[in-house]
Amino acid sequence: MNKRDYYEILGVDRSVDEQGLKSAYRKLALKYHPDRNPGDKEAEEKFKEAAEAYSVLSDPQKRAAYDRYGHAGLQGGGFTGFDPSVFTDFSDILGDFFGFGDLFGGTRRQRHRPVRGDDVRYDLEIDFEDALRGKTVDLQVPQVVTCERCHGSGAEPRDGTVTCSACRGRGELVYQQGFLSIRRTCTQCGGTGRIVRRPCVECRGAGQKRIERRLRVNIPPGVDTGTRVRLAGEGAPGANGGPPGDLYVFLTVKEHPVFRRKGNDLYCVVPLNVAQAALGDKVDLLTFDGLKTIEIPPGVQHGERIRLRGLGVPDVNGRGRGDLFVEIEVRIPTELTREQRRLFEQLRELLPAENEPKDKSLFEKVKDYFN
Repeated sequence: MNKRDYYEILGVDRSVDEQGLKSAYRKLALKYHPDRNPGDKEAEEKFKEAAEAYSVLSDPQKRAAYDRYGHAGLQGGGFTGFDPSVFTDFSDILGDFFGFGDLFGGTRRQRHRPVRGDDVRYDLEIDFEDALRGKTVDLQVPQVVTCERCHGSGAEPRDGTVTCSACRGRGELVYQQGFLSIRRTCTQCGGTGRIVRRPCVECRGAGQKRIERRLRVNIPPGVDTGTRVRLAGEGAPGANGGPPGDLYVFLTVKEHPVFRRKGNDLYCVVPLNVAQAALGDKVDLLTFDGLKTIEIPPGVQHGERIRLRGLGVPDVNGRGRGDLFVEIEVRIPTELTREQRRLFEQLRELLPAENEPKDKSLFEKVKDYFN
């Protein structure tokens, strides 16, 4: 019987690329897989037909021979039709549906390969000043570690386990389904091939223990809320001899009563009375770099900022420091002594009223508007 065209089987054009081939084959494999069509011989044949087509067109040499000579170009070249190895590319996708990762000895994933441990999070709150200067902190971190007695097996070291009777120590069971030989993880032993008979007396069969461990973390200058400090290898232990995960310390910085932070710059408010703002003054400010004297220029306005370069937050990556911005707050007294009131009244007579129009034409325009 004449074979159908491979491109026609997969429903693709002859110029299709590798990704298009995979996508087309995946759809057909999911549609006609025997698990979805139990006892359906026609679906089984279409499944094999699609696998054969993909095994040829996914191979550059076979595809070139097929494009030039058709099916005759594959004769005598070692091609035997249906090739189970084509499932290799789809074990991660089709395995979600049918356990393709368990098909065929050559594509089965290693069940006992080393697995890296999980990363662990630790939340730490620090003072504002410690975030600027940096600090070394000792932490008491709860950790899960591999049991030293059983080395993570959960069983007594000498005679704690026996060979699984269901899979006879292989860790998997083999089923024959149509033309496929399917391997499934043994549910009795979980794929280990061994059954725990006597649990470890140290960890009670868990294979792990929870302990309190003291760790030292160096917090660099310039950190902020949300900064993560990584301690490599201090996370959860790995499985099957795999490496441990990492510990991430997430920082939260407390607010400061005087200074606030924006990026690497610091901001603070300095209150002045009316006389200081009008005549200028020198004000002492306690910064994180010690006592600094600030020159207040005469006539400074409420809300103006004075910039002090290099007195801000150190860059966490070591690229200099930010600045300190001093915001002026001119405070008007709400209660005056008799002498203060007399002086302010004299000052009122001497100073021009700010709301008095200096442009007579503008004054006349406003007057006409309201009349």
